[in-house]
Amino acid sequence: MDVARIDTPRYFLREIGASDVEAFWPAFSDPDNMRYWSRAEFTDRQELADYLLGTDWGGRSWSAIDRSTGAPVCRLAVMDPRNGTCEIGYCTALDRQGQGVARECVAALITHLFTVDGMRRVWADIDPDNTASNALAKTLGFTCEGRLRATWDTHIGIRDSLIWGLLADEWLARERELGEL
Repeated sequence: MDVARIDTPRYFLREIGASDVEAFWPAFSDPDNMRYWSRAEFTDRQELADYLLGTDWGGRSWSAIDRSTGAPVCRLAVMDPRNGTCEIGYCTALDRQGQGVARECVAALITHLFTVDGMRRVWADIDPDNTASNALAKTLGFTCEGRLRATWDTHIGIRDSLIWGLLADEWLARERELGEL
C-alpha cells in the first residue's frame, strides 16, 4: 500500500524521508523516551536512518509535519497489515510531547486506515507502564482487549503487553457523533 498524504488542521502526514532522521534523533536517542520500546535508544544516526527508512519490514511510515514551521513532529507507522487488520505505532518529537500532536495525527491516520485502506480493526501493543500511550489509546476510543504476560524480552527486562483494539464501526460511529466525518 502507498503512503498517502493525510491532512489534519495543524499537520500533514507524508512518507518519511531522509531529511526527517535528524529531527527525530533526539527522541529516538533518548533513553527515557525509548524506555517502553522493544529496544533501547539508538546510539548511531545511521542505524536510526536504516530503521526509519527501511523497507524490508513490511510496513509503512509517515512523518507528521507542522504546517506553521515545516518541522517533523511525529513519526507514525502501520505494521503487519493483513486480513483487514493492522498495528499502529508512533513517536512524538521530544519538544512537542504533551501538545496533542499524537492525538491529532494518530486520529487522522486511523480515519485513513478505516475509510481509505478499508481496515476493519486497528490495534496497538503498549507497555502497561507507558502511561501516556495507554491514556492516548483510551482517549481515542480503543478497548483494552487484554494483557499478554511476559511477552517481550526488552532492554529493560521481560515485559507485559497491553493489547488495545479499535474496530472500524466503533471509530466511524464516534467520529460521526463528534461531527468529524
